[in-house]
Amino acid sequence: MNQDIELRHLRYFLAVAETLHFSRAAERLGIAQPPLSQQIKRLEQILGHRLFDRTTRGVKLTLAGQLLAERARSTIEKVHDDLAQVRRLGRGEEGTLTVGFSGSVMFTELPAAIENYRRRYPKVELRLRELVTAAQIAALLDGTLDLAFLRDGDPTEGIQIATLLKERYIAVLPQAHPLARKRLLHVKHLQHEPFIFFGRRMGPLAFDRTVACCEKSGFRPNIVQEAPQWPTLVRLVAAGLGVSLAPSCVANVAIPGAVYREVHAACRTTVDLGVKVGADQVLARNFIEIARAHLTA
Repeated sequence: MNQDIELRHLRYFLAVAETLHFSRAAERLGIAQPPLSQQIKRLEQILGHRLFDRTTRGVKLTLAGQLLAERARSTIEKVHDDLAQVRRLGRGEEGTLTVGFSGSVMFTELPAAIENYRRRYPKVELRLRELVTAAQIAALLDGTLDLAFLRDGDPTEGIQIATLLKERYIAVLPQAHPLARKRLLHVKHLQHEPFIFFGRRMGPLAFDRTVACCEKSGFRPNIVQEAPQWPTLVRLVAAGLGVSLAPSCVANVAIPGAVYREVHAACRTTVDLGVKVGADQVLARNFIEIARAHLTA
């Protein structure tokens, strides 16, 4: 004989325990009284103890029934809480999401997307990690990151990359530089200037695209200094060490002594979304949906 107690047994029992009336309990449950009485008898048989004293004057809980009523309420409440949490997890409303980003991407509308996501999913633990593009790719592959916002994401086996935003290049110049007097530059105007770049190892495609932008104008940039981050690079330009080409969003970095000028060029740099092939996490999908609304190609 199957001796398992099912959740419905507890629900039926609590209905009778709270009303102390089989007919009213059956009505509350939306079933007929005979099946309810049978299920209560079945529960008593499984437990080996009476749960109710039935007299001509009504129904009363036994001591065993009183204890079961207390524990059954706790059990059902916990089951409801657990199921609610499962549903929240299934909808991506709880959990942990680790998002990587290249430094320059923070000068776009990504911070607004992050704020929107935090507001809509306050129970999600959102972990943000600033990494260069090459490190983000490695972190996606080993599962350290759930998704990544890359500057010129390098095509990589095992990583799915989609462009979210295309940006123009701008020239970064010392404020006292003669070219700073021009409102619009051609890339060729920079051909005799010393350049400050980030290292190619940090983002090969980003480096190659910037160099290619110069090569299309007939010269290869003379790189005299590398910088690990855009704020550092702009400070070095402000100090007079050289010039640079940067994504247009870098103009949001206000540093005394450095100015930004538009560049007439067909070349573009991109902000790309990277996810590991085969990864299908609802938390990531929710974030991506919001990010796409803020970052449009």
